[in-house]
Amino acid sequence: MRLRSTLKWSLGGALVLLVAGSALAQQQPPQGQGNSPDGQAGFERKVTLTLEEMGPGADGHVTHMRRHSDSIRRQLEKARAERDVVKALCLNDKLSQVNVAIRSAVERVANLRAAVARRDNEAANHEFTIIVVLRQRTDQHATEANQCIGDVFVWNGQTTVTTQVDPTLPGEDNTDYPPTDVTIIWAPPQCISCTQ
Repeated sequence: MRLRSTLKWSLGGALVLLVAGSALAQQQPPQGQGNSPDGQAGFERKVTLTLEEMGPGADGHVTHMRRHSDSIRRQLEKARAERDVVKALCLNDKLSQVNVAIRSAVERVANLRAAVARRDNEAANHEFTIIVVLRQRTDQHATEANQCIGDVFVWNGQTTVTTQVDPTLPGEDNTDYPPTDVTIIWAPPQCISCTQ
């Protein structure tokens, strides 16, 4: 009973922290991203990398995306080995979406390299921004893949439970119970065949 109560309070506290963090993140736009005045999130994110730095940066994003693909593939193989159809279907869907994003990112890297070779800063920024968005989408799919296997929220930190008792409450329950001098008359059951 005490463990259940502690677990309930811990999960409740974690949920409050998650909601508060989400609300705070919505109030403050991420650094480096401009929001348009009409409330639309801008994909016109300004890249501060030089043309020479964009190629290796894009390669790093694709490498990161491939790591997600490998991780989801391992999870899928495990789900198939355990014959868990629900997890396997969910993970297969996420893996397919990640692989589509990787193929698109690889094409964008080729376009980025061509733009760098032409010294076309605007086209290079455009391609690099799309690669960053594809990586963010892949990160989201990896998170959803963890949800497929039930690994939604992992907390490894130390927790503390604090209990506060309202000082205006009485210390003991002084309720008078009703009297228990009820007399029960018991008679053995009668034989039905004897009375017929």
